[in-house]
Amino acid sequence: MKPGIIIAAAGRAERYRKAGGKGNKLDALLNDDSVFAQTLRHARASDLAVHVVTRPENIQIQALCSAQQVPVTLIESSGLGESIAAGVSATPHWDGWLVHLADMPFVAPAVFVEVAQALAFHLLVRPCTNAQPGHPVGFSHVWFSKLCQLTGDNGARELLRGENMHFINVSDVESQRDIDLPSQLTQQNEKNHAAS
Repeated sequence: MKPGIIIAAAGRAERYRKAGGKGNKLDALLNDDSVFAQTLRHARASDLAVHVVTRPENIQIQALCSAQQVPVTLIESSGLGESIAAGVSATPHWDGWLVHLADMPFVAPAVFVEVAQALAFHLLVRPCTNAQPGHPVGFSHVWFSKLCQLTGDNGARELLRGENMHFINVSDVESQRDIDLPSQLTQQNEKNHAAS
């Protein structure tokens, strides 16, 4: 079994709402589709297995996953660490995990593939743009137990501290942008219209 992609889609999007955003930011429209739909589409186009972790109230996300036969774990997550633990626990048969954030819709399928392939030779793999570490973060199967024990909101940051990470250079800086604020939805739409 190859590594697969865990999409963490169980956050509360507090920054988005405080900035005036309405509803779930993952359902927000971005270039003719929702933020989550684009993240899911790019992940699935990698031909890797995909598993989504989301909240019970995220009905649109569940519907999208159901329509595409993507397995879902529902969780009242208190933070990213708990979401990762739930996703990894649900996929113990995978050879490794690419932990990805649902609000990062610009990562190309090729990046997922590169990270997954590098996991055959490295225990930890991560894309990098302009010396900044990005997503998805790849973990080999030796990390299974520790990933399953994660809690809190730091994700796997504590696990990674002091560990030997293999970085893959990605030239597309835009690919590593996330959607945190309503204004970022508009900016991206304007950029795409200007380019077309």
